[in-house]
Amino acid sequence: MTGLTPSQTVGPFLSIGLPWPDGPYVVDESDADAIVIEGVVTDGNGAPVPDALVETWQADPDGYFNHPDDPREKVSDFRGFGRCPTEPDGTYRIVTRKPGSVPAADGAPQAPHIDVSVFARGLLNRVVTRIYFGDEEAANAVDPVLSTVPADRRSTLLAVPEGDRRYRFDVRLQGTDETVFFAI
Repeated sequence: MTGLTPSQTVGPFLSIGLPWPDGPYVVDESDADAIVIEGVVTDGNGAPVPDALVETWQADPDGYFNHPDDPREKVSDFRGFGRCPTEPDGTYRIVTRKPGSVPAADGAPQAPHIDVSVFARGLLNRVVTRIYFGDEEAANAVDPVLSTVPADRRSTLLAVPEGDRRYRFDVRLQGTDETVFFAI
């Protein structure tokens, strides 16, 4: 009998097979409802991670998913999935629409959010977080997931509005101001 295969970290070869040309464009930039989410992925020392991959999954603006497992009667035709490799300076950019509120398991509304996975060198598994919108204060205040995060750490999950239909969301993989990641 042979032993277990040793664990391997993610990357640095993400750019070979995972990205595709319109991956960062969940919608076309000319879409009247398009928003842009951009930021930088940094390591524990604050240095940019040039070979990470940011993957997003979200509901449409009405709160429906393009997935047959969405238990509600309407299934959206909105792709809702984006994938963007980071640039040499650690930046990424996703063009999408702002999601609507979706129900939690108990039926309570969740604040508009985007689910995010980050793959990067040195990680044995992806890390998972959420992007909430800084301009959705009332919805964020009652979100059942966001409320489980200590108040002093919630800002790491907020995309900050930066002008017309633009948001900034940085991902810090470790260290001071590390982004909150969820165990799933």
